[in-house]
Amino acid sequence: MRLCVFCGSSFGVRDVYRASTVAFGRLLAERGIELVYGGARAGLMGALADAVLAGGGRVIGVIPEALVDRELAHPGLTELRIVASMHERKAMMASLADGFVALPGGIGTLEELFEVWTWSQLGLHAKPCALLDVAGFYTGLSAFMDHVAAEGFLRPAQRQALLVESGAEALLQRMASHRPEPATQWIDASET
Repeated sequence: MRLCVFCGSSFGVRDVYRASTVAFGRLLAERGIELVYGGARAGLMGALADAVLAGGGRVIGVIPEALVDRELAHPGLTELRIVASMHERKAMMASLADGFVALPGGIGTLEELFEVWTWSQLGLHAKPCALLDVAGFYTGLSAFMDHVAAEGFLRPAQRQALLVESGAEALLQRMASHRPEPATQWIDASET
């Protein structure tokens, strides 16, 4: 199994983000779950890759050439794939992965997660999408997505398709038992 993990290229201001990321990386290695990620050595991204590698796990990084040129590529990965653009990066990471997890991160992390979650809604894949809610980092986002669903802009089944857990073990367990809802029309005929 391979998981694509989206997370910050910085560490954030709280030590718990780094500690939880390292623990998640160790857990992936222990479980024999390969990591697919953005290929950088910086921040939580680098800490995650280092933890998986230190545990004897495999790590595939996918990075745009422009970021390699800035010397951001992690030098010690199992495999590093260099692509031309961010669009290519996201498409390749998605094609390599069996599921997606977002750890704490910024707008890039959110953009990557929302894109693969949208693809799920459109029926373009049936892979689980998840948030590891480290120290309540995603509590506000989860509440907002509940609001989006309550306001009729997101079907309840699709809202529930974004798995959210505060513990890594519970998250991996839910992802392993994930059974996607069949893709349905996302716009009611009465709305057109």
